Amino acid sequence: VEIGQHDHKFSLGGFAPDFTQSTFWVVLLYGFFINLNNFGVDQNYVQRYHTATSARQAAKSIWLCVQVYLPASLLFFVIGSALYAYYQVHPELIEAVKLKVAAERLPLSATAAQVAQAAAQLQPADYGDKVMPHFIVTKVPPGFVGLLVSAILSAAMSTISSGMNASATVFTADIYERYFRPGLDMRKTLRVLHIGTVVVGLLGMGTGIAMIGVKSVLDVWWELSGIFAAGMLGLFLLAVVSRQTRNHEALLATMIGVLVILWMTFSPSLPASLAMFRNPLHKSMIIVVGTLTIFLLGLLLTRFRQRRAGAPATAPAAFKQTVY
Repeated sequence: VEIGQHDHKFSLGGFAPDFTQSTFWVVLLYGFFINLNNFGVDQNYVQRYHTATSARQAAKSIWLCVQVYLPASLLFFVIGSALYAYYQVHPELIEAVKLKVAAERLPLSATAAQVAQAAAQLQPADYGDKVMPHFIVTKVPPGFVGLLVSAILSAAMSTISSGMNASATVFTADIYERYFRPGLDMRKTLRVLHIGTVVVGLLGMGTGIAMIGVKSVLDVWWELSGIFAAGMLGLFLLAVVSRQTRNHEALLATMIGVLVILWMTFSPSLPASLAMFRNPLHKSMIIVVGTLTIFLLGLLLTRFRQRRAGAPATAPAAFKQTVY
């Protein structure tokens, strides 16, 4: 506890209204929008709602998930802080982790001196993801190691399988059957679902291989989740809140929102001569700004059309059916 307090491991971050750094408000906004996306748009969650016997039971499952999510997240943070304190007390263990990471990054022909030199230059973000696996392998008794690995694999398999099934279902129902093969019979539909599941699985494997060597897989996952979720969440909120928005207004708002998301994502890579065009906000704000851009712009376009027409128009069913 003393080590964690000394190194600010229990801090909630700065409370200043600064959205360029990972402050309390940035994390809070990101958490709110990403969970709004998870519970409202993510097919992994939505398909589970359909297994409930009633809307009331589905709502009950949501609140139960929220209640479990908070202590589970706290447990993960406690485990991370405990590992940090343990490795601070035993610095020789962290040196072993750094040497292993350095050896993985260097060619096989590298000498011990080169590995040691590379290890000395590593930052905590370079080897943070390696600490827990190292602890499991070196400090946990063999029998418990097997149980931990089994639990991790089972949790990963259940999550990955849900994502693969959801992705294949969305592709088949919302793209293939709607635009390419309407009226597809059940046998051919299952065939497309099977092929789609295999393709999604292969893409996931390729993505995982491409992420080998990334400093923090979790940070990359959070960033990618915010980028891809912003467009869907903005369109979803627009459909739920606005009953008068038409397809072309939603499409225009989404296109502009996607452009904003692309700018916020890639503008930090602009050269120094174009530094004035870089995104000044923290990367976790992409989902916040992207979602609000699509949602608010859709409302403004709808309002502008209504004022020009002089009366509110009836919401077309096609737009709401497309979103849902």
